[in-house]
Amino acid sequence: MTAKDIHRVARDDFGYAELKPGQEEAISSILAGRDTLAVIPTGGGKSAIYQIASALFDGPTVVISPLIALQRDQVEAIEGMDVGGAAVVNSTEGKGEREDAIEGFREHDVNFLFMAPEQFNDETLLDELREAKPALFVVDEAHAVSEWGHDFRPDYLRLGAVIEALGHPTVLALTATASPPTRDDIVRQLGMHDPAVVVRGFDRPNIWLGVERYHDERAKRDALLEGVEAAERPGIVYAATKKHAEEIAEDLRERGIRAAHYHAGMPAKARRETQDDFMNDDIEVIVATIAFGMGIDKSNVRFVFHYDISDSIDSYYQEIGRAGRDGEPARALLFYRPEDLALHRFFAGGGKVDIEEMETVARAVDEAEGPVSPGDLRDETELSAAKVSTAVTRLEEAGMIETLSTGELVEERHVDIEGAAVEAVESEERYREFERSRIDMMRGYAEEYGCRREYILNYFGEAYDAPCGNCDNCEAGHGVQSAEEAVFPINTRVVHQTLGPGLVERYEGDTMVVLFDEGGYKMLATDLVVGTGVLTAEPAG
Repeated sequence: MTAKDIHRVARDDFGYAELKPGQEEAISSILAGRDTLAVIPTGGGKSAIYQIASALFDGPTVVISPLIALQRDQVEAIEGMDVGGAAVVNSTEGKGEREDAIEGFREHDVNFLFMAPEQFNDETLLDELREAKPALFVVDEAHAVSEWGHDFRPDYLRLGAVIEALGHPTVLALTATASPPTRDDIVRQLGMHDPAVVVRGFDRPNIWLGVERYHDERAKRDALLEGVEAAERPGIVYAATKKHAEEIAEDLRERGIRAAHYHAGMPAKARRETQDDFMNDDIEVIVATIAFGMGIDKSNVRFVFHYDISDSIDSYYQEIGRAGRDGEPARALLFYRPEDLALHRFFAGGGKVDIEEMETVARAVDEAEGPVSPGDLRDETELSAAKVSTAVTRLEEAGMIETLSTGELVEERHVDIEGAAVEAVESEERYREFERSRIDMMRGYAEEYGCRREYILNYFGEAYDAPCGNCDNCEAGHGVQSAEEAVFPINTRVVHQTLGPGLVERYEGDTMVVLFDEGGYKMLATDLVVGTGVLTAEPAG
């Protein structure tokens, strides 16, 4: 297929006057039969990529989408275009509806089948999909596949096994936000073959970025309430705990603002009603934990304020990206108190699996007579679900355990259990170190003296020439950085004598930030690096 064919189908079948940046490149890659990871911002037309590609080749398309409401919206959008049938298979559908959807998919009357990853617990369904021979397997919100991502869901982890069980159709992974290590992890977890990686436009220039620093909790709370009261609405306030979300919503209501809280502890019906009220502008401000946001496409959100700091730049940028989707000016303001970082550091350091627990899980799989479910492992080992999940992930990396498409576990190869456990624990510690370094990068953003937009875009691997003119530091005249004279330009692969290989991320005054493959983000004194030769450019190839 040529670019002309792609543009013709986009125009005639889907009504798109023109393609957005990255769409044509991703579609061409898919049509060439190549696995593709597309990192394109919200509003950049991710769905159009698989819609147009599917119209240009034979065979149906499976779309993994994490939210039922989002699945239904996507089905309605496709049916409104008259480009082929679309159906949903999820927990809300009756047996007859599911059977009709699968039959239509097998007969190719249904071109698009939307599913949640949890549906693959049913091996019969997997057999039926295999019989239908899907040509394209789409993973939406693909950052959920990655441990480094911020919306981690365990059921996403076996999608790689599902893809292989289906004969490895062409894979398209879609996400709006993924830093370089997250992209690498998505590719690895899905088992993508030599994928094309298309990254376009992380910058959201219409969103003003700012941070206000406080030492007193009461002063921070008062400043947030006053800020919301003065801001153009509607807006979102993010808080780290259910307690904060409920208290702030109540405080706002006392000031005459139509506000409501939203968190995972609420009944499903209450969450749904609150979300609908916000989408319909019956609620002006929603005060939420990170449970709120995925799949939310409300164009007129004028601000996203963070009462509590996010656990990473990945999370923060995804959350503030819900503002200003109509292209009009919006504000993203972080109310920062250094002590707030302690909560994230606590979680990053907690839940460790020690060597004895790792061996216990390994032996349980080794001694099982056949495939064993995670639930059976929990019963057998008397460990928590979180610890079993962590142990399985690390032992799989060590090559001992394999996760089947059904979610069950088998011993991939017989190994020295003690040795595999040691390797798995070392892998877990590297992961913990990386998590701690991501928190430090978020702290760096909060305490950044230069251009905040440059800081964020550099984190995602995009070069940017400061000042942006639309953040608090640039407005104060602090936004110009001096990385032009750097010995190692941004995105240069380097090797440290003790820390190993890494990628130059950014410069902050007289320090440089390097993302090391195993140690995570580290800040190095630029003068020391240059003077000692401890850092060298990685040899090409």
